[in-house]
Amino acid sequence: MTQVAEPGTARTESQTPTRITHWIGGRSVAGTSGREGPVYDPATGQVTKHVDFASVAEVGAAVAEAKSAFPAWRATSISRRTEVMFRIRNLVETHRKELAALLTAEHGKVTSDALGEIARGIENLEFACGIPSLLKGGFSEQVSGGVDVYQIRQPLGVVAGITPFNFPAMVPMWMFGTAIAAGNAFVLKPSEKDPSAANYLAELLRDAGVPDGVFNVVHGDKVAVDAILEHPDIAAVSFVGSTPIARYIYETGTKAGKRVQALGGAKNHMIVLPDADIEMAADAAVSAGYGSAGERCMAIATIVAVGDVADPLVEAIKTRLPKIAVGPGSDPSSEMGPLVTKQHRDKVASYLDSGPAQGATVVTDGREHPLYDESDGFFLGVSLIDHVTPAMDAYRDEIFGPVLTVMRVKTYEEAVRLVNDNPYGNGTAIFTRDGGAARQFQFEVNAGMVGINVPIPVPVAYYSFGGWKNSLFGDLHMYGPEGVQFYTRAKIVTSRWPDPGTSKIDLGFPRTR
Repeated sequence: MTQVAEPGTARTESQTPTRITHWIGGRSVAGTSGREGPVYDPATGQVTKHVDFASVAEVGAAVAEAKSAFPAWRATSISRRTEVMFRIRNLVETHRKELAALLTAEHGKVTSDALGEIARGIENLEFACGIPSLLKGGFSEQVSGGVDVYQIRQPLGVVAGITPFNFPAMVPMWMFGTAIAAGNAFVLKPSEKDPSAANYLAELLRDAGVPDGVFNVVHGDKVAVDAILEHPDIAAVSFVGSTPIARYIYETGTKAGKRVQALGGAKNHMIVLPDADIEMAADAAVSAGYGSAGERCMAIATIVAVGDVADPLVEAIKTRLPKIAVGPGSDPSSEMGPLVTKQHRDKVASYLDSGPAQGATVVTDGREHPLYDESDGFFLGVSLIDHVTPAMDAYRDEIFGPVLTVMRVKTYEEAVRLVNDNPYGNGTAIFTRDGGAARQFQFEVNAGMVGINVPIPVPVAYYSFGGWKNSLFGDLHMYGPEGVQFYTRAKIVTSRWPDPGTSKIDLGFPRTR
């Protein structure tokens, strides 16, 4: 997944592309650090924009605005906050095409995929519209003579989100929807690779009636990230990205006394049993392996073929690959666009060399696609590597691109052991006609999200998203019920309204009987 950029370059006056600035206190604020980063059109390889990189002081200014706005927003009635959330949802829906165009222009994903990303984000905004029910507490009457106890959930204050390049609209909506609905103020640090969606969302939130300072955007690199992690007025940080950075975010943030949920990388396996429908499994593998050019934390990275299913399954996948239309995301005929940067494209392509060097077989080499050499864009065709083993780089690493690997095992038990021994535990899937095998799999597999004949088991908005092992640092998953828990804290109130005549001094331990 995404990495946190190192400090940016100094600005030069000769650069002419559009500038992307911060959003602080309800308005666009030009950067003052003198540092910036390039934003590419992945389909052409051209720099189309420059994004300001925030200094520590600029992050501090955003936090100060959020801190100032928080008391009034927290005191705003739940009904009023719900009304604002409904307007946010409707504005995002109304402007989904404009937002999708920004995703295609800066990330490279095809329009249909961009619209799908926005749709999943809207689902989470819809969940946040139910905040009146989600914040309901509990009440116990007469726990002792004349004593009642009840629980309420209250917002944390200023919270922050650090989001990845692969879902520049959806993941922020995963975070800020619940956070703002619950009464918090929010500071977003989006990926510097495709930052425009964050500013566009900020404008929509303003138009929906979100008060100035409740939602802020600071762009930047590691300087901005560290400023967020170290700022004493930020109570909680949400992060989605690579495992090394997730670990860093978690350790640094918790050391500073913050609540942190840091979602890391993945190595998602799709087990195919001998009784599976080969055609359905092949369709699922291709869809889940190459959608969004493989730049999904829930993409299927490894097919685990059990027994004699391997040969027909690999052949079925291979025959589908030439039919995948690779091209610019803005082209309606394209099914898969370029990767986000040339550096990332070249890293992904390197596994097509290391795989065979370590004993694997390249079935389909994406570098043979004409756009790989003939275009200045960051294209790589779909690739398939067979006979991969656990010792190979193509298995150990999170490739995060359109390279699907196949591993062959003899038994179901060996397949499950392979998944459970992997250090990642984000998502996994099994394809079978055997209900008993599927139930056994969901019971014993060590992963946070499981699909049964479903290749990408991303939960609906009213459940929560997150993996196990090195795919998650923290105790609570993202969005859904656990998202509400993350952005609020419980307060227990013990109340007595006695007859004053019954009051007396009692130094004993409080009793309920």
